[in-house]
Amino acid sequence: MADSEAAENQAFCLEEVLDTFRLCLSQDKEVYLEHYVAGWRGLIKFLNSLGSVFGFISKDAVNKIQILVSYLNGESGSHYVTVQSMVTYELQNELVDLTKRGSHPESGCRTLLRLHRALRWLELFLERLRTSTEDDKTSVMCAEAYNESLAQHHPWLVRKAAGMAFCVLPGRPAFLEVMNVGSPEQVVAMLGEALPLISEVYQVTEELYSKHNLHELP
Repeated sequence: MADSEAAENQAFCLEEVLDTFRLCLSQDKEVYLEHYVAGWRGLIKFLNSLGSVFGFISKDAVNKIQILVSYLNGESGSHYVTVQSMVTYELQNELVDLTKRGSHPESGCRTLLRLHRALRWLELFLERLRTSTEDDKTSVMCAEAYNESLAQHHPWLVRKAAGMAFCVLPGRPAFLEVMNVGSPEQVVAMLGEALPLISEVYQVTEELYSKHNLHELP
């Protein structure tokens, strides 16, 4: 089995995601694409560990990761070291579909935007999980996070399917268990460390995309 496949099948561990997002930002607050992708690989393990419920998101995320990795390993890889350098390179070389004509459907900027939107959903959901009690329903937490983020970018059919999928989510204890950290208190503490890091990476990317009017890439 290839190393990448083996990595995808390993058990999720929240601490690994925490460590990866710690490495994401440079001193100048640039987002290293390699670590961003690695962080997403960990988050996909989290989604997959809960069964097929999140398949509609994790499959798309895997596809987007493959596209970004191909850029990182390609001839122009030096321009894709950070999200900032990628945006500059693709805009300067007209590799981004700013006219909404359907050109450059797999540009780095468009590809990352899809992951960026999904990261916001996960951030919102995990924050609710962190502050929840045993009686809170994960289905409600997940739906609320989805409606505040990804739902506005999905067509009606996808939103409907997502709503049905969330209804069969396992309870809070199952979510805490798949974190592979320890007791619920330890999971909550580690989420408290990880979420500000994920949030900062999200905000830096959000501001960059706003600055260059990239939020509505088709």
